[in-house]
Amino acid sequence: MHLTGPGVWGEPEDRDAAKALLRRVVALGVNLIDTADSYGPEVSERLIADALFPYPDDLVIATKGGKVRTGPSTEIWPANGRPEHLRVACEGSLKRLRLERIDLYQLHAVDPAVPIEESLGALAELQADGKIGHIGVSNVSVEELARARAAARVVAVQNRYSVADRSSEDVVCVCEREGLVFLAWQPLDLGALTQAKPELARVAAARRATAAQLALAWLIDRSPLLVPIPGTTSIRHLEENIAAANLRLTDAESAALAEIGS
Repeated sequence: MHLTGPGVWGEPEDRDAAKALLRRVVALGVNLIDTADSYGPEVSERLIADALFPYPDDLVIATKGGKVRTGPSTEIWPANGRPEHLRVACEGSLKRLRLERIDLYQLHAVDPAVPIEESLGALAELQADGKIGHIGVSNVSVEELARARAAARVVAVQNRYSVADRSSEDVVCVCEREGLVFLAWQPLDLGALTQAKPELARVAAARRATAAQLALAWLIDRSPLLVPIPGTTSIRHLEENIAAANLRLTDAESAALAEIGS
């Protein structure tokens, strides 16, 4: 998302650096990259293809459709879940990513003007046509997830979730019970989380780790079906984030961090 220009709009200031970071992601063994057609818009998907195509066999490319951009504001992301829009959006993502089939295609947001069943029905048709491998939903409530699953075979949910933001705790619990992958977006709250939580800093200092690493380690420990998707524009932060996968929290540490969001 943030490999694009300021406000998630336009080209990055240093396109070569953005591509180098993407290549480093794969070199470090990461095998899931999440993007959306609205990042740029379209810029993020093109960057991924320019940097990584032809893709490694084990690399999963996930993208999303259903939000539109009208300018460089991070606050205005109108939803468009009309079936005709989603079909065009998916075709555009296929072209930009240079794929014949998108591994995981997600409805980026529920459109209040369109029944979610209609939006998911369009994705199910695209899946039947071989253009989508798996279907996911994003920014949904428990009730919306249930309706989505009645309309299509949903395998993944992407909601905002972090050690401090548990607003989607009920959705995480449903995913655990039903065997759905939960992708946690903004797991570090754009860095603010690691600056404003003294308990996180205390545990991190004791472990000789960064606060960001502890926040990610807590998410990894939270559930085997939970996948944090931190974004970065820095190779140094990328490597720091990936190192969090090697941290194993004690029960006491997990409990202490859990108190942050209670």
